[in-house]
Amino acid sequence: MELTFLGTRGEIELRSPRHRRHSSLLVRHGDMRIMIDCGADWLERVRSIAPTAIMITHAHAGHAAGLAKGAPCPVYATQETLDLLRRYPLTDVRRLPSGKSVRLGALTFKAFPVRHSIRAPTVGYRVCAKGASVFYLPDVAELPDPSSALHGVEVYVGDGATVTRSMVRRKSGTLIGHAPITLQLGWCEKAGVRQAIFTHCGSGIVRGQARRLDELVRRLGCEHGIDARLACDGDRLSFNGHPTFAAPAAIARRRCRPWA
Repeated sequence: MELTFLGTRGEIELRSPRHRRHSSLLVRHGDMRIMIDCGADWLERVRSIAPTAIMITHAHAGHAAGLAKGAPCPVYATQETLDLLRRYPLTDVRRLPSGKSVRLGALTFKAFPVRHSIRAPTVGYRVCAKGASVFYLPDVAELPDPSSALHGVEVYVGDGATVTRSMVRRKSGTLIGHAPITLQLGWCEKAGVRQAIFTHCGSGIVRGQARRLDELVRRLGCEHGIDARLACDGDRLSFNGHPTFAAPAAIARRRCRPWA
């Protein structure tokens, strides 16, 4: 299985060569090419990715507006998200059942409801192949029961909107916004996750000094016993093909040229 970070920019106007496109992940395994999220930046580019299917975490523009002219493949989402996407000309939509896994080829996807937005209910995806497991959660204020949600997960891909400053607030009794990287590392430590990569980068990361920020996130990860880093557009994670994931140190990471 291979993960490609097609985009790593949050829903902000600011962009940089490292973070040009709205956050999106491509999961490749065999003949399957599953695109997770398709924000506005992908409106004229989604067909060039040639996805087998598209999974949507929630209906915010930075995650779903790339579907405004339709999609070249089936689109999967929860019923709440599909209801919000009815304005788009999607001809093949498929509902993700609550609490159940969906199999696409040798990959399985399971949606976990999280706190992020009241108007756009959000999920994270647990993606598994041959016993290996990745949790993709680019937008989150609160992950209910992280020990259960992240149990057995090898790699956590989380919300990089902010490193240390909380962007979580309470609205109508519900937590919304973005949890800082420091809080998410705590979730990972509690659940025994040993590698964390952060995407959906906020303005402080997009406009900041890359080397200093990379060092900061790595140091914060070390404090929790976690190999932590920031993702950039075009980065890939390749797994060695064994039935289970190798230890984090054995996962090969290479920096690729950002997508045009």
